[in-house]
Amino acid sequence: MRLSSGKLPDEPEINLVSLIDVVFCLIVFLVVTTTFDHRAALNLVLPTAQQPAPVEEVAPLVLVVDAEGRYFLDQDEVLRRDTASLKEAIARVAGADRQRPVVIRGDARAPVQALVTAMDALGQLGFTRIRIATAPEARP
Repeated sequence: MRLSSGKLPDEPEINLVSLIDVVFCLIVFLVVTTTFDHRAALNLVLPTAQQPAPVEEVAPLVLVVDAEGRYFLDQDEVLRRDTASLKEAIARVAGADRQRPVVIRGDARAPVQALVTAMDALGQLGFTRIRIATAPEARP
């Protein structure tokens, strides 16, 4: 009586090709459904205005002032809130280009002093094309 057939038993294996396909589809789905809106990083309430701002041809330098009076330049926070630190950060980001347009995105609840400090620092550096971002006024 012979109990073994002389063949080695089949080893179970995991098919990695289909697993890689499923993971790749999940990654593609997550990338497509994710929003890449840089404005979603900070929760700002912009002041309203009747006239929308014209579109600039050159990418403007964006200076964000949040509700607590903190400054952000190109998604980086300026750690100190004094004029000298702000001027240094603006000069580092803008370089020598003083004709570049600047958009100040100030929260409607931001302290007025924070906005005045930002405009003062930009003026001392020689920027002349300064705009304040607003939201369109709600229609009744």
